Amino acid sequence: MKFFPAQAAGGTAYLKSLAGPLPQARFCPTGGIGIDSAPEYLALPNVACVGGSWMLPADAVAARDWERIEGLARTAAGLSAGARSR
Repeated sequence: MKFFPAQAAGGTAYLKSLAGPLPQARFCPTGGIGIDSAPEYLALPNVACVGGSWMLPADAVAARDWERIEGLARTAAGLSAGARSR
């Protein structure tokens, strides 16, 4: 389930509180998540993925800087593997 706006609605603490009563639920938090906070979300067992506009900065899209966007997407994809292995 999409959880938006994640950070404003309680962030990782709220998602942790849902794990007990809803053990089969999986969330995709978005809203207020950045490259620095994404690993904390991804480390939660009830988080399947995160979304964040940090991967598509408006200036990079406007400039058609696909190389930069690709690099940001690769960094984001690497977060998932790293967070799950902890």
